[in-house]
Amino acid sequence: MSRPILRLLLACTLLLPIAFPGEASGRSVQARIAKVRTAVASLEGVRVTLDWPADAAQGRLRLQAERVDAPELGYRFRDVAWQCPLSHEGNRWFCEGELRSGRGPSMRLALDLDDARTDARLTQGRSTMAVHRDIAAPDLTRIDLARVPLAWAQALLGKAWADGRLKAGTLDGQLTIAAPANAPLRVTGPLRLTGGGFDTADGTIAGENLGANLAIDAAFGVETQVSIDGALHGGDLLFGNAYLALQQRRIGLGLVATSTPQGAWRVPQWHWDDSGVVTAQGSAALGSDASLRSLDVRARSLDLARLRDGYLTGFLGLAGLADLQLRGAADLTLRMDEGELHRVDFVPHAVDIDDPQGRFDFAGLEGDVRFSSDTEVDSALRWNGGKLHGLDFGAAELPFASIDGELRLRQGMSMPMLGGNVTIDHFHLRPPSGGQGLDIRFGLELDKLDIAQLAKALDWPAFTGELTGLIPEARYADDRLDFEGGLSVQLFGGTVQVSSLAMERPFGVAPTLSSDIAFEDIDLESLTGVLGFGTITGKLDGRFDRLRLVDWQPVAFDAQLHTDRDAARRDGVRQRISQRAVQDLSSVSDASFVTSLQSQLLGLFDDFGYRRIGLSCRLGEEICLMDGLGSAGNGFIIVEGSGLPRLSVVGFNRRVDWPTLMERLEAASTGDLKPVFE
Repeated sequence: MSRPILRLLLACTLLLPIAFPGEASGRSVQARIAKVRTAVASLEGVRVTLDWPADAAQGRLRLQAERVDAPELGYRFRDVAWQCPLSHEGNRWFCEGELRSGRGPSMRLALDLDDARTDARLTQGRSTMAVHRDIAAPDLTRIDLARVPLAWAQALLGKAWADGRLKAGTLDGQLTIAAPANAPLRVTGPLRLTGGGFDTADGTIAGENLGANLAIDAAFGVETQVSIDGALHGGDLLFGNAYLALQQRRIGLGLVATSTPQGAWRVPQWHWDDSGVVTAQGSAALGSDASLRSLDVRARSLDLARLRDGYLTGFLGLAGLADLQLRGAADLTLRMDEGELHRVDFVPHAVDIDDPQGRFDFAGLEGDVRFSSDTEVDSALRWNGGKLHGLDFGAAELPFASIDGELRLRQGMSMPMLGGNVTIDHFHLRPPSGGQGLDIRFGLELDKLDIAQLAKALDWPAFTGELTGLIPEARYADDRLDFEGGLSVQLFGGTVQVSSLAMERPFGVAPTLSSDIAFEDIDLESLTGVLGFGTITGKLDGRFDRLRLVDWQPVAFDAQLHTDRDAARRDGVRQRISQRAVQDLSSVSDASFVTSLQSQLLGLFDDFGYRRIGLSCRLGEEICLMDGLGSAGNGFIIVEGSGLPRLSVVGFNRRVDWPTLMERLEAASTGDLKPVFE
């Protein structure tokens, strides 16, 4: 029902009792009516004037109403006025003229009536409504619509959805309005929508370029009951984070819904059929603000690639997975109530998941994942292989059990990775409930992972060694992953200990990693050989405290690196530094030699003895605050020489630009830097 339709019905209602101009020839007839009630609306302050000169072929009819109210339809008008030349042939009367309401745009209203029926037509530009009523069936009205603006139905929409705003589109169709005295007003019939658009003020719900062919059956009373059956033809829909790109596909749909007096909606049944993409059916309940209160859905997709493009881009984008690619098929059963999940059955069929950014891949997902908040159920998910941040892992199976509102592993699971094994010894997943968000906890054990394979996969220098570690408990909540325990890495004959490990947005945009790292007895000859940084013999100890990486790039840390002063005495380790290493170290750190004599002697020797090497950097805001073994005048000592020739390297620039430092390190590894002499 639209605003012009209501005007038309009211005009028709008023015209029926005044079809008497033949008896009033040659006179001017005026009538004032305090209030008129009809099955559809009530009118107040009605004035009707008919001027019909003697012997004239037609008269002039003027109708005015101060107030027009149709509360069941949500319409209220002020200052309604219509005037037209009135003529007749026997018992048949004709009148067509301009219709206005307040300051709104004018329309043309044409009336054609006799003793048996009333026909009226309302036009504005190319938009037309035609109304037909039979006197024998006064409770029924038929309305034909042609290119009628969808916005005319705004007031009617407000009765069912207060926050909805109609923006664009036209309607064609034929509606029957039944207004019996002792029953709710009922609107039925087919409608065709072209170029439809709507939204809410906050933009969380919207639709654009929608086409539809629908059969409508709606009853308006204390509770509004609506039944819709038909098909959508393309367009775009947004419901919160769910973005539906329907393109030009034909989607079959149907629903039955009932509103409550508080404005909420119950949807006992609905179905959605996007052939070849997804079919779904179920029930739902919406709050008065259109928020989803409960949902029961059974869905099947035979093509997850098309499902992703048509339905999942909004959710994936929010999770930082906008480029994620899916292949295969899947079935889903889901039931939730008041925002809490009660049941999920997910069954993948040969599903492949591919993240183009290389964060994770899965191949050949099969089996099922079943969760129930109140019933114990078992399931098992398996895959043929995959990758995690570019690291290959092998086939595995996760045996699940749903107990006490949690999804758990029934037993530990191991899978091959990097020449060793990764074991998940326990796993607990609790869906959002009771005001708490998603909570995942698991234990992880790494056994003899090959550092060489890891370095190759991550495009690192050719490091060698083994990675072994135990994380007794890890927790993912609020998009943050925290690890208890730590990792131990056997690297270049020494040990690296990783602790206080945590990640924010691990699979989202700009993932952040924080950690403390301590290393001991790293063989410098092996390390510098791999880095292409000259040659240094000895043992290296050090720490990286409060390390923080954003999108895998360092943004903050407090690092201290120094040679093990006891290694030479304890293990008889030779402590020598090559000419190339001296050059690279001085170039990277803006360091100089203590005397000009040292610089002159540099070219005469292949390597030099040293007593200690030490360097520290506190990184923040892309500036590295440098220090060394101790002060040397205005500088700081980096290399403290030993023996003859005695060589010392001193740094003078305590504030170093971090990107520049990284460029120098890369250049040093290729031999492109030259030493700084002072």
